[in-house]
Amino acid sequence: MTTPDKRGQDRSTDLMAGAPQPGRPRPLVVAIDGPSGSGKSSVSRGVAERLGLAYLDTGAMYRAATWWCLRLGLDLTDRDAVAEAVRGLPLVQGLEPSAPTVHVAGTDVAEAIRTTGISAAVSAVATNLEVRAELRRRQRDLIEGERHPGSVSDGRGVVAEGRDITTVVAPDADVRVLLTASEEARLARRAREIHGNADADALESTRDQVLRRDADDSTVVQFHRAADGVVTLDSSALDLDGTIAAVVDIIATVTGLAADGRSFDGSAEPGTP
Repeated sequence: MTTPDKRGQDRSTDLMAGAPQPGRPRPLVVAIDGPSGSGKSSVSRGVAERLGLAYLDTGAMYRAATWWCLRLGLDLTDRDAVAEAVRGLPLVQGLEPSAPTVHVAGTDVAEAIRTTGISAAVSAVATNLEVRAELRRRQRDLIEGERHPGSVSDGRGVVAEGRDITTVVAPDADVRVLLTASEEARLARRAREIHGNADADALESTRDQVLRRDADDSTVVQFHRAADGVVTLDSSALDLDGTIAAVVDIIATVTGLAADGRSFDGSAEPGTP
């Protein structure tokens, strides 16, 4: 059943028809990168929910690692100590898109890692190359886990979002998207998220957090320009629903599923000639 009045919903219905059935088409991995305030977290969750996939927020990993290091009383500029702590990070991350969870050493840190204190400190951890290597390893393991029955998606696959998913973590993803937006749009979105409005004061207080974080992270990873094979989507003029629908359309176009009724591995779905 489709609902053509909502752009992209008819595509998502076709895509879900490719979810594991007898014979199980191969899983779908969608990689989404973008700068701060581009909307990649909300959009990725929405796409995952619509397509019945798991959702991996890799930014939450870096925030959780930062929370853990601060809890241990580490100096975040001590790169060796931070890297060692992150290698032992007792992180359990839930990939259910309707209710993603983050626990460290049994403590629910989903709210704690979103505080301004963590936001101000996370770049020191995220730019530590040994930390990135460890967390990328974990990210690949989680992505691989969603290829199998019994996982959160029951083998349908995952939408993973971050800074280097399309280029380093999952360069072989079925669909790779760079989600961008104008600086003005990104600042306004983050201001509304943090302060509840986007007036001049809120924008100014948000500016440093957004632009500095992007500048810091860009020293170790490229997320402003799309690599070969990565589709760029500018969401500046789109609302959340419109952006989700646009990503679903990209997935359908890249996989060809909606166009010809075939599954992700190229085999015909039941009833397809």
